[in-house]
Amino acid sequence: MKRDISSKLFKAAKQVIPGGVNSPVRAFKNVDGDPFFVRRAMGCRIEDVDGNEMIDYVGTWGPAILGHAPECVVEAVQSAAKEGVSFGTPNPYEVDMAETIVDWVPSVEKVRMVNSGTEATMSAIRLARGFTGRDKVIKFVGCYHGHVDSLLVAAGSGALTHGKPDSAGVPASFAAETIILPYNDIEKVNAVFAEMGDQIAAVIVESYPANAGLIFPKEGYLQGLRDITAKHGAVFIFDEVMTGFRVAKGGVQELEGITPDLTAMGKVIGGGLPVGAFGGKAEIMDYLAPDGPVYQAGTLSGNPLAMAAGLAQLREMERQDGYAKLDQLGARLEAGVRALLQEKSLDYQFNRVGSMFCLFFTGEEIVDLDSVMTADTAAFRKFFTEMLEQGVYTAPSPYETGFISVSHGEAEIDRTLEAMSAALAKI
Repeated sequence: MKRDISSKLFKAAKQVIPGGVNSPVRAFKNVDGDPFFVRRAMGCRIEDVDGNEMIDYVGTWGPAILGHAPECVVEAVQSAAKEGVSFGTPNPYEVDMAETIVDWVPSVEKVRMVNSGTEATMSAIRLARGFTGRDKVIKFVGCYHGHVDSLLVAAGSGALTHGKPDSAGVPASFAAETIILPYNDIEKVNAVFAEMGDQIAAVIVESYPANAGLIFPKEGYLQGLRDITAKHGAVFIFDEVMTGFRVAKGGVQELEGITPDLTAMGKVIGGGLPVGAFGGKAEIMDYLAPDGPVYQAGTLSGNPLAMAAGLAQLREMERQDGYAKLDQLGARLEAGVRALLQEKSLDYQFNRVGSMFCLFFTGEEIVDLDSVMTADTAAFRKFFTEMLEQGVYTAPSPYETGFISVSHGEAEIDRTLEAMSAALAKI
């Protein structure tokens, strides 16, 4: 594919934008390439500025569950915009959205809107600390919760050590309040709580980690976290920014029957516009200002355009029983991928839940970040490049999850499998 215009745009972008992109993964560094620039997206397809059309499995990194530019969302945004794009005062849309979230998500009694998933997790951590009067937080290796200072932390030298900053600009003192543990190892969690349970404000976990590919919890692991936190009076936070409203109406907590204390949400509930939310038990949420002592604010939080877009998308998903359709499409893709791997005698791993999926280029069982890191990155780069040449756009990183939308059809799934067959043959 020719990408002359994209190349010129990227060259110009690097002069005025750090790295030429506004979010690092867009730079295509994991695939040793340069990004393409998109000029339009409709349904399950995107078209770049050079006129190349591709079937899209990135879906704006998750929000485009109906596909790109669905009519109901576009009309909702246009209608809302005619009345004003932002007010800085309460508006009816945010009440409607809050009622919808409380109705759909089993554990949420009250919710506050914010502008990103990062803002949601940051606010949930602050709230947990304010509610418990404790400082320390447990997170897990391979779980990403946005670029929050206290959560942008790498593992220490042992299970009970504190974290070390994973980014320049994060003070060591911030990271010192974060305890890093391996995912899917409940015994390590028990050990930490036995030593310092009265200091731990919260445990935060991606319900299904989806920022290191797609990892599933072992049987009983999430319930174990729920039981431990309840026993020690720590706040249990589910990060459902990716999985919320994506794998089911009520997210992973609906599928697994788990009731966290707080939940961070985002992506799908914005309909493609910037949005986030965090909610949970009323007794905890009421610690937020203006009624409580924990301060949190946002000029554009609950803005009418994002709320209108998100509500339109959620209602359309419900109207057409979108989750059942997504699961059918996901099952078709999974069956095809597994048949290809068997046909080509490849022992790669394929994980899927509903419309989320990831192909791991390793024979190791995927249970945590260590197993993810055994993947053959050179094989992935060849696969990604060939898929793109075949007109199928997957995430430009082996550590990202793919997304199917309602606008994908059986024809697109079958065309994708044809492209995958050709791509796997070249590895």
